Amino acid sequence: MTERVDPITISHMDLTRYLGRWFEIARLPMRHEPANATDITATYSLDEQGAIRVQNRMRLDGEVEESIGQARPVDESNSKLEVTFLPAGLRWIPFTKGDYWVLKLDDAYSVSLVGSPDRKYLWLLARHPHLDEATRNHYLACAQAQGYDLAGLIHTPHTGRATA
Repeated sequence: MTERVDPITISHMDLTRYLGRWFEIARLPMRHEPANATDITATYSLDEQGAIRVQNRMRLDGEVEESIGQARPVDESNSKLEVTFLPAGLRWIPFTKGDYWVLKLDDAYSVSLVGSPDRKYLWLLARHPHLDEATRNHYLACAQAQGYDLAGLIHTPHTGRATA
């Protein structure tokens, strides 16, 4: 039996530069984001405790839906975070956090590839709602090289209708 090797993350991330709004360009399917969701964004900011406030928004059947969570780095690289969307009073419960590992990030902090170590979740994010094909293909090829199966990849539509 072969041992599973975790994906390789970037060596260091400046959390302050990562803050702000990101547009989801593509993702692997997940139950919290239906396949027909559009205009998906994630906005990161610092909360009162110094953790990262996560505000996810999407359009679903024409209506804006929002989830608020919290992320914290798990080591000094800041490239591996744990995220929870439980209500604040329940965030202490063990085994309720998801992994958010930054696999690739450009120098300008404008394109990010994020995945989970079990390779079930993957997001391609950008600071703008549209990403040129060459860049998109390059980042997705990096995901495939790390063992992510992109067969079910969903390319997120952005209609120009704001969710904020």
